[in-house]
Amino acid sequence: MPFIDVKTSCELNSDKISQIKTELGKAISLIPGKSEAWLMVNISDNCNLYFKGTDDKNTAFVNVSIFGETSKSNLENLTCEICKILENSAGIPSDRIYVKFEFSDKWGYNNFMF
Repeated sequence: MPFIDVKTSCELNSDKISQIKTELGKAISLIPGKSEAWLMVNISDNCNLYFKGTDDKNTAFVNVSIFGETSKSNLENLTCEICKILENSAGIPSDRIYVKFEFSDKWGYNNFMF
């Protein structure tokens, strides 16, 4: 039950949004037991993001929420893949991307708790 929330400072057309969504769907499988079948994605473009005090370059903040836990190496692999996706699809340099991970064992879905 992962959720990936992407905020970018640049404008993304519908094709780029679809491409990012598709690539994130593949990338989430880098976390054992996770797949696109349970993935929810939000992509918000044109956000007012400032990094190092400026907004002169494309920037992204990605929040990945995961049910359960995983290893640091799995998270590093996913971070690398997310950076590649955003660099290739949106032209955002990896040194202008933050990826934050959150973990929880309390997720609700379809009127019950996991």
